Amino acid sequence: MNATSTEDKQADDFSKLGDLIKDIKFAMLTTLTRDGHLASRPMTTQNKTFDGTLWFFAALNSPNTEDLEAHPEVNLAYAKPGSMEFVSVSGDAKISMDRAKMQELWSESYKAWFPEGLGDPNICLLRVEVATAEYWDTPSAKAVQLLAYLKSKITGEKENPGEHRRVNVARTARAASGTKSAG
Repeated sequence: MNATSTEDKQADDFSKLGDLIKDIKFAMLTTLTRDGHLASRPMTTQNKTFDGTLWFFAALNSPNTEDLEAHPEVNLAYAKPGSMEFVSVSGDAKISMDRAKMQELWSESYKAWFPEGLGDPNICLLRVEVATAEYWDTPSAKAVQLLAYLKSKITGEKENPGEHRRVNVARTARAASGTKSAG
């Protein structure tokens, strides 16, 4: 495979990743706590279009933000079992107080968590710069899964009826924006 087709495939995978994330509204955000344990909490993804960065509203005094001060590395797990779609992304998270971005992403439904709205002094955004991701997209039709199973039994080869990809999000996002890494 030449460099152009590899870059095209990576761009296709990046696009597919964005489509999957867009259709799965909630993610489990996993952080490393100060005492060295993993903790996962549900978060609502705010992105309208995936560009390599994911955004989440959070409270400044939440366990998520406290964990990030010591360990910015996070994982986000998305699952849509009904259609057999799964995504795992990893990257670094930072607390953002960008009021313009908050205004752009705000919905009145968030008043359930932040009754004072954007005027809440405890509101912030978590900005996750995604480094790598994996996704699994398997046709949910039982017939497709059954055919894959039968084929594997007949041929003796493992048959996966779906798609599994690893995506270097940071590299693909930089290429799409026209920036180059320093190393």
